[in-house]
This record gives sequence, structure tokens and C-alpha cells, in this order.
Amino acid sequence: MTRKAILTLSFFAVACTLASAQKYRYIDKTVASVGNEAIMISDIEDGVKDRKAQGLNSDRNVRCEILESILESKLFLMQARIDSLSVNQDNVEGMLSQRIDQYLTYLGGQEEMEKYFGKPLYRLRQDWRQQYEDMSLTQEEQQEIMKKVPDMTPFDVKAYMDTVDARNLPIVPIKYQLSQICLYPDREAADLAVREKLLELRERIINGEKFSTLARMYSEDPGSARRGGELGMASKSIFWPVFSDAAMALKPGVISQIVETPDGFHIIDVIEKRGDMFNARHILLKPKYTSEDREKAFKTLDSLRTEILNGAVSFKMAANFYSQDAPTKTNGGQMSDPNTGSAYFEIDQLKPEDYKAIKDLKEGEISQPVESTDNDGRPDQVKDFVVGKTNYKIIRVDRIIPAHTATFENDFSQLQDEVKRTKQMAAIDEFLDKKIAETRITIDPMFKDCEFRRPGWASKFSED
Repeated sequence: MTRKAILTLSFFAVACTLASAQKYRYIDKTVASVGNEAIMISDIEDGVKDRKAQGLNSDRNVRCEILESILESKLFLMQARIDSLSVNQDNVEGMLSQRIDQYLTYLGGQEEMEKYFGKPLYRLRQDWRQQYEDMSLTQEEQQEIMKKVPDMTPFDVKAYMDTVDARNLPIVPIKYQLSQICLYPDREAADLAVREKLLELRERIINGEKFSTLARMYSEDPGSARRGGELGMASKSIFWPVFSDAAMALKPGVISQIVETPDGFHIIDVIEKRGDMFNARHILLKPKYTSEDREKAFKTLDSLRTEILNGAVSFKMAANFYSQDAPTKTNGGQMSDPNTGSAYFEIDQLKPEDYKAIKDLKEGEISQPVESTDNDGRPDQVKDFVVGKTNYKIIRVDRIIPAHTATFENDFSQLQDEVKRTKQMAAIDEFLDKKIAETRITIDPMFKDCEFRRPGWASKFSED
């Protein structure tokens, strides 16, 4: 896909749910108040639609759960205003822009969006900005409460372990410390082959062949290829910037020069432009590597592996001299998580190819050569790793920490974090219980049968 931020299934599910819910009508009214803050039936119903769209289930009545969540948020919001906390406007504007871009893209433009919601865009922007500002203040207040909890000392951690049931101690998953030696295929030759193919396709289009026909035949973007390469009307912000810039600079009917993005190489045909949105066709081709590239790299890696196992050269020296992966070669090949900098990987943090190569190895053993990818690319939408450029590697298992129940001696840092989180949640609970008791709150009796988490709400129902 060429989209920088892929529209998630949850967003489309929300939109589909909203579409089906347009036929549903109810009489809106105030069902609760917290100080001067009112909670409407519409607030709860919006929450119901979002929960259903995300596939979330609840053991309790979902409307009761949503109402309690809104009530709690109002208490945080009131305190944030008392504490004169400020809204993080950068985050608000970022979330607001993303939400508007998603709906503009899904619904097909501003006119369709305004018709769908029954409001002009400026009103939608006002309403949603207020929601995000309230959310920002609520989160700021929660952070203020949690910041008052001091860092945990060894005494605190020890006291926690002496009182908690051992079955409730955190489980530390298996972790691996790994080193690698990487080789890359001939990227220059592969890129040149793709460029030549795209130039050929571009020439065929200019000479009269249909862009859509060639896109169906050749494009490697499966989502758009079956639509003749058409992406649909979308905000320019959801594509890679270089792709958007090239598309916005084109006149309809003019075929772009070759455009390179982290997804591969494209030619683009703009169909229509509206403000910061455009609809375009594209053909995406990705560099291909030959079996000769793979065999050559595997032969070199296999020879290095044999030399290391025979003691002729150390893994560290071989990595420093032969590896072509810049982030690891200067560190003797030692791998680290690009997100955290940690030298230890849990299974879910490893690329599938890498884990398959080392899962049966013991400490000190070296894998057979394997084809994998580096971290120069797009984050995977399911797993916590990046799908980047093709490479070939051997991997040494430096250390394995088996899965185990956390101990004071070996996992102090993790236990320290666990104890602090526990105390922070206790501080949040204490804050809410206190505010419920001292704040003027009324709840409509229609929710009297709700099984709220906090018993304090029971005294807040208005008279029938």
C-alpha cells in the first residue's frame, strides 16, 4: 500500500456502524450531571456505537459501563480546570486533522462529509476539537495524580512481594539477546530493472494504452490494482509526502515521472484534485532479487558460519568486517530493539523469519543463513516490527532468559515498575472516590440497576 497511515479496520467499522445507526432515533435528554457538566443520552449512544465498531465486549451492561466512564472523565476534567492545566494543542490538532482526513477520505470529500453528518465542516471541527481538548485535560490530570507517587525503593518492592499472592506476580516472558551478520542483495541492479519496466509502461500509456489496464496487470499494490490502480479521493496527508507532492504537482491526464517511496517505485496519473485531496491511479513495482543474489549471499554467510564455529574468526570480528548492516556491525553484530534500545527481544518483537531461524537454538549457537528484512521501511500493522529492505543473515543466540515468575534478585526493575503502577492506580481510585463523595452529582434513576464499579455512585441518583 502507498498510504503512510493505513486506514485501520476499526475506522471503517466505525463509519459503517455510524451509517447503519443513522436510521436509529431517540429523544435526547440529560441523564446525569457532574457539577455544571451535563451528560446526554447521545453521549452514551455514541459510546455504544464506538464499542460495537471496535468489537469490544463487556460482561456488564455496556451503557452502564460507558456512563460510569464518562462520569469519571468529568471528575478529572473539573479538577484539571481547578488546577489550571493546559491543553496540549499540538496533540489536539494532530488528532483532529487525522480524524477529519479519515472521514474525508472514507466519505469522498467535504460535501459528502457535511451531508453525512448534517453539519458544516467548521461545526464538526469545533465539536471534535472540544472533545479532544477535554480528553487532553483529562489525561493531563491523571498524569498529575500519578506523578505524585514517588519512585519505589527496594524496601517498597520487597514489601509488595511479601504481601502479594505469588500467583499474582508478573510473568517475565522468554527473552533473547542476539547478534547478526547481514548481507544485502545488489539493490542497484534491482532498482534499475524496476525503473526500466516502469519507463516501458509509461511509454505504453503515453502511446495510447489504458493506465487502468496496465495497473491491473502489473501493479504490486493489491488494494488498488484490482480497481485499475485507482486510490480514491483521499487527503494528501495519508500518503508518503513524496508521493503526495508528486501527485499534487500533476495536471489530470499527465503521467508522472518515476516516484520512489519506501514502498517501491510508482508512476502516477491524477484523476481529480480538490483542495488538499486528490484521486489518482498508480502503478507500484518493487525491486526483485534473483536466486543468484540469494545463493551468493547464502554461500558467503555459510562460509563465515563455518569459520566462526571452527574458531578461525570470532563472530564479533566477522560482523565488524563483513556485515553490511550499519546499526549492528560497529557493535560486533549485536542487535537491539529500534523502539526501546533494549538488547533483549521478546518473541513478538522479532521478525517471523528471524524467530523461525533461532527458536530451536541454544545459547552460543548460530543459525543457518536466512532471508529477512531490515528496519528501513513501514511498521507492520499487526506485529511490533518494521518491514524493510530484503537482507540475508546469520544470527547467533548470545543469551536466552527463560520465561519465569518475576523475582526480586533478577527482575527488580520490572517489579519496581509494577509496584509503582499499582500505587498509581490506587491513587487514581482514591481521587475518584473522594471526588464522588464531595461533588454535586445527579444520575437519572433509569440507570439505578447498573452494577457500577464504584459504590459511591449509589447515593447520587435523583428522585423518581
